[in-house]
Amino acid sequence: QVQLVESGGGLVQPGGSLRLSCAASGRNFRNVAMGWYRLAPEKQRELVAAINKWGGTTYVDSVKGRFTISRDNAKNTVFLQMNSLKPEDTAVYYCNAQYSPWTWGQGTQVIVSS
Repeated sequence: QVQLVESGGGLVQPGGSLRLSCAASGRNFRNVAMGWYRLAPEKQRELVAAINKWGGTTYVDSVKGRFTISRDNAKNTVFLQMNSLKPEDTAVYYCNAQYSPWTWGQGTQVIVSS
């Protein structure tokens, strides 16, 4: 069973930056497309960024140009660099496989507020 541990969240002012990390256990990480998701109050979980095994990336329109997803297969880790943060980015952020998700981790809270 793959375990996912997210970190790097926190409280940041609008316009600020955060870098999220997700460490995954398991041997087949490098062959799995990974995604960063977020869950905001009273909203459904949303896939905001994804990266395939070749490094190709996709983003939801609301974060394009501000967020960057990357991965380090040697360390079984996925990152999300978030710049120019807005209050509407406030959510709990999770990583998981883009297709056939594993058990969800606890996520990391991001609060964008002045």
